[in-house]
Amino acid sequence: MTDLGSVAWPPAPIRTERLVLRESETRDRAAFIELFVSSDVHTYLGGPRPRDVLEREVPEIPGRRPGCFVIDFDGAMIGQITLTKDTGHLRQAAGKAELGYLLLPQAWGRGFAAEACAAALDWFAGALPGEPVVLATQTANVRSMRLAAKLGFTEVERFEAYGAEQWFGMWSPAALSE
Repeated sequence: MTDLGSVAWPPAPIRTERLVLRESETRDRAAFIELFVSSDVHTYLGGPRPRDVLEREVPEIPGRRPGCFVIDFDGAMIGQITLTKDTGHLRQAAGKAELGYLLLPQAWGRGFAAEACAAALDWFAGALPGEPVVLATQTANVRSMRLAAKLGFTEVERFEAYGAEQWFGMWSPAALSE
């Protein structure tokens, strides 16, 4: 996240029943590249990036920045979660923390995304109490729409962008305690 205020980064690893959310390490580089070259992962994100470009551009320790968690299952990276502010890609997200997630296809359909995102949102609510989190996804991305609902995001609006209908939702830790 571009503005964590007084929140120290990285936090201690976050452990769930099956996963660890942690800072990126050198051993994660190959998995990061796989995330970005996968046509399955990038179906609703503008398409995959070329492997040769990523092999040249991805740093030795990728994703080492505030707000980026590696999703670790049994000692291996299976995806990433990001909590970022002001990326500039959507006017609706300006000034708000935005949740993003990518999982390798072999990790799909096992509840890992919901488990990891819920843990990241819980951490966020503790680190920045009262701050809302937003999420945007294409309405055609049925899996992402289901995950947003499961996590408690509520629809704010739908709009056209990037040649497709987008869904924009908000999550508030205050709503969970009501």
